[in-house]
Amino acid sequence: MAYPTVNAPYGFEPINRIDGMPYAGATRLIPIASTYNTAIYAGDLVKIVAAGTIEKFTGTTTGSPVGVFMGVQYVNSLDQFTPAQYYPGTSVTEAFAIVVDDPMAAFKVAVTNVSSVMSSAAQAAVGSNMSVLAGTGDAITGNSGASVLAGSEATTAGLVVRVIATVDQTKTAADTFVELIVKINLHQYTNTTGV
Repeated sequence: MAYPTVNAPYGFEPINRIDGMPYAGATRLIPIASTYNTAIYAGDLVKIVAAGTIEKFTGTTTGSPVGVFMGVQYVNSLDQFTPAQYYPGTSVTEAFAIVVDDPMAAFKVAVTNVSSVMSSAAQAAVGSNMSVLAGTGDAITGNSGASVLAGSEATTAGLVVRVIATVDQTKTAADTFVELIVKINLHQYTNTTGV
């Protein structure tokens, strides 16, 4: 049986909830500060900062994201309302991130090495915690380059995501999985430490 090939990381893709309920597409609009000048791509992890606004989550081995960025709506430099798949980080105002912020959400994500080149994990990764890589987003597609780091599987409580399943559809051998299903390990809404 031929399996589909995953050629590059694509960020975190919401697929369902960890309690088995289907993901219904629920999102929340959270403002982006007008002075924030970092691009955010669909599939990037994001966090709420002290100003109550969204920024790209840049942690790799620690931290508490609030969810996954799915797109944005803003007013561009021509004073036009613009819905988009990624936040360009410049020349926009009144920007609102569209975020999957459900602490029970499960996400499909690619496994890469430290250079963001496709790699894999074994079935034994299920139940472990893993580091994440921010990767480089693509301004043409608007997609994230985020992934989980191959070989980072550990019991360390502070690691960013918990592996809850493997993806059989894209495995490259009996115990070689290039995609995993994960949840945010220390979700910002359930972490007792505030911003």
